[in-house]
Amino acid sequence: MAWDERVAQRIREALGPLAAETVEKTMFGGLCFMVRGLMLGGASGAAMGGGALMRVGPRAEAEALALPGVSPMTMRGRPMSGFVKLTPEAAADPERLRPLVAMAAAFVAGLPPK
Repeated sequence: MAWDERVAQRIREALGPLAAETVEKTMFGGLCFMVRGLMLGGASGAAMGGGALMRVGPRAEAEALALPGVSPMTMRGRPMSGFVKLTPEAAADPERLRPLVAMAAAFVAGLPPK
């Protein structure tokens, strides 16, 4: 398992009732959480530095980045607009993880399903 299962479990818990609609897929060396075919976020693998990533959307990105332990998400040196990266410490803290999962759920809820 390339990701931290404890982080994955914290994400499941933060999803609350939405967890029943969530499909988990291994992608990008981690475990991604998909709602209606759309990526909401995931537990990052060791190759990505561990922790988690969340798809908060462009409008909530600044708010998310203001939280401790949250930084812009990059892949292969390129910024990923609307995605943020949580340090392993931030992903391990339910009080820091929960609002980011809520932001991601709100963003994905406004998108058409795939």
